[in-house]
Amino acid sequence: MSAVPVTISRRPRLVEPQLAAAPGAPLVDTHGRVHRDLRISLTDKCSLRCTYCMPAEGNEFLEKDSILTTDQIVRIAQLAAASGITTFRLTGGEPLLRRDAADIVRRISAIEGPNGRVQVAMTTNGILLPRMLPQLIDAGLDRLNVSIDTLRRDRFAALTRRDKLDEVLAGIRAAQASSLRPLKLNAVAMRGVNDDEIVELVEFAMEHDAQMRFIEQMPLDAGHTWDRVQMVTREEILEALGARFELAPVPGRGGAPAERWTIDGGPHTVGVIASVTAPFCGNCDRLRLTADGQLRNCLFSTSEYDLMPILRADASFALDADDAARERHAAGNWTGSELAVDAMLRSCIHNKLPGHAINDPSFLQPARGMNAIGG
Repeated sequence: MSAVPVTISRRPRLVEPQLAAAPGAPLVDTHGRVHRDLRISLTDKCSLRCTYCMPAEGNEFLEKDSILTTDQIVRIAQLAAASGITTFRLTGGEPLLRRDAADIVRRISAIEGPNGRVQVAMTTNGILLPRMLPQLIDAGLDRLNVSIDTLRRDRFAALTRRDKLDEVLAGIRAAQASSLRPLKLNAVAMRGVNDDEIVELVEFAMEHDAQMRFIEQMPLDAGHTWDRVQMVTREEILEALGARFELAPVPGRGGAPAERWTIDGGPHTVGVIASVTAPFCGNCDRLRLTADGQLRNCLFSTSEYDLMPILRADASFALDADDAARERHAAGNWTGSELAVDAMLRSCIHNKLPGHAINDPSFLQPARGMNAIGG
């Protein structure tokens, strides 16, 4: 296991001057999609080694000095919020491995956008939740997703290459006892691995006052071993659920990645994220920021937009107090570096394709694995 600098971004096409919007204008791409969700990866490190995400050995992680500082993350979040981003989801790797995760939650949750305070969510493997959840809630965390692919110890150890099921279950119990709702549990459905636990996982989620969400396995593993044949499809998931429960579609999905169904008339629901067999690209409102400062306009993008040269060229970029920066932005007073970051945000979104093209023969899997992109 080693730490190395990772650079895979290509030189982005910048927005032509006549297409550039003023700072603070909504982030709209050329297909009319208004972007309201920014997913921020806090680290590429993880306490598990899930087979669909990371290789068992030989992982090359980002060097510490190549990762965004807390101040830089917060300032980028402020600029994004000023232009209409309303939800920030903190991901990884495992975001709670970052020691200042609670401080990042606290500072981002204090950001006020044009429509009020932003929302802060987190996706975690749950292992550190029993210890850290109280401070995360106190810091202003609004929502929580916990990943749990199987309830069987032997399968969990084989799938994650770590014997940590008890810790994950303790994290879910801690989340159940908290005020955070909706609580969502995520599982990647895999043929011959956990496809016989689909009903069991839903029953477990209901027992813990949570919404189960099944995710079609996507070509995002670091080893590039994804096989469509091994993927359990949306239809197969619904067929398994329909044999046990009465399902009714929940209307008003909007830009959410999961389709939802009520279970036996409610109040519990189950979701399916079918990125492969039923893409929802037409309503995508998401943008991603990797731990090393790369903007991505799609989970499956093969190009990135590097903010690091801008940040490193201006040592004062993140020195303002949060309130002072907010007052400057409200008055239309942006620094040159802030304008450059805003322009990069708009370039990234302007160049967003209509869809990810997973089902096209020309599709290329991203060079980074999921842990380096951010969930």
